[in-house]
Amino acid sequence: MAAMESIGPDHLEAAAKQLAPVIRRTPLVASRVLSERTGHEVRLKCENLQRTGSFKPRGAYHRIAGLPADVRRRGVVAASAGNHAQGVAWAATTLGIDSTVFMPVGASLPKLAATRAYGATVHQHGDTIDRCLSAAKDFAEQTGATLIHPFDHPDIVAGQATVALEILEQLPEVGTVIVPTGGGGLLAGVAVALRHLAPQVRVVGVQAARAAAWPESLAAGRPVALERMSTMADGIAVGMPGAVPFAHVAGDATVVTVDEDALSSALLLCMERAKLIVEPAGAAAVAALMTRADELELRGPVCAILSGGNVDPLLLTRLIGHGLSAAGRYLAVRVTISDRPGSLGKLLAAVGDTGASVLDVVHSRTGAWLAIEEVEVLLTLETRGTTHRDDVLDALGAAGYPVRVQD
Repeated sequence: MAAMESIGPDHLEAAAKQLAPVIRRTPLVASRVLSERTGHEVRLKCENLQRTGSFKPRGAYHRIAGLPADVRRRGVVAASAGNHAQGVAWAATTLGIDSTVFMPVGASLPKLAATRAYGATVHQHGDTIDRCLSAAKDFAEQTGATLIHPFDHPDIVAGQATVALEILEQLPEVGTVIVPTGGGGLLAGVAVALRHLAPQVRVVGVQAARAAAWPESLAAGRPVALERMSTMADGIAVGMPGAVPFAHVAGDATVVTVDEDALSSALLLCMERAKLIVEPAGAAAVAALMTRADELELRGPVCAILSGGNVDPLLLTRLIGHGLSAAGRYLAVRVTISDRPGSLGKLLAAVGDTGASVLDVVHSRTGAWLAIEEVEVLLTLETRGTTHRDDVLDALGAAGYPVRVQD
């Protein structure tokens, strides 16, 4: 395809006009804490508040609405573990079209339920998206249904580009847009829109370090597949950039990575300071601002896209715990003390003097490394941050307690 010419201003305008009646114009929210950290005005583009909880319906609706009437009658099919599944289901139902979605056996129950509630027929197939995609392609060949790819199609990219069009209307002076990035549909859409309408704006993609195919692909000049991935940010865990997004991004955007601690800390910050529920993938742009702002060559004002908020409540509980630990708010230590009456009380009093709160105490006499007169105590403490955490450890050491931090 003629990649650079295939998505021009006319296509962007058509996508915006088509989506205006059905897609929410999501808010742009100021973030004082991120502005203070980065030294630039920071706004959050809340696509976690979009229909179905992510930006995905923009591309899905634009792609499906563009199908000829005779093609629509045969329905559409998709493969997804969550956000794209819901976007396709909602878009198809809104347009009066049958949809079928293949989801992994391990997909979360809330995402399965939501996809069905939006009107799709859901089949669980295999344990990976690749297997689901293979099944979806077979289904398309057998039934004549149209496969709606999550990112590798010009109409998908044009639909996602409407996020950038809204940002330019809401914050005309924007200097940098930071984009969570998986297959690249949203990144490409933002890059295309800004190239045509505001080429002075810097575009930065963000990937999870443990699922980062873009940096190597950009260096190689072509999409390169990862051998393995493992990240909490399942919404951007894509093994290889799409050919269409890559053609539109190469040369126009920088892509950086963030680690798992940064992702969970960003999720926690969004909850505590912005009062927004954001999934790990959706918080990737915030994670980059929290941990890599000095490297990003930011031009203010800065807009960080919160790309999605669909997170399983059970997973959210674990992610909050991970985020608290990464932020220095949890501390687990093993302390060896004398097996005498009052020893545990003295230890807890020493902890109390530091201002830390005791969440859990496990008292054990059975460790093979313990002497007859010794016991080991595992303490889980709540602290006020990394500085307080270090103060607690220093105080326990000064009191003569041998302390081992529990990972």
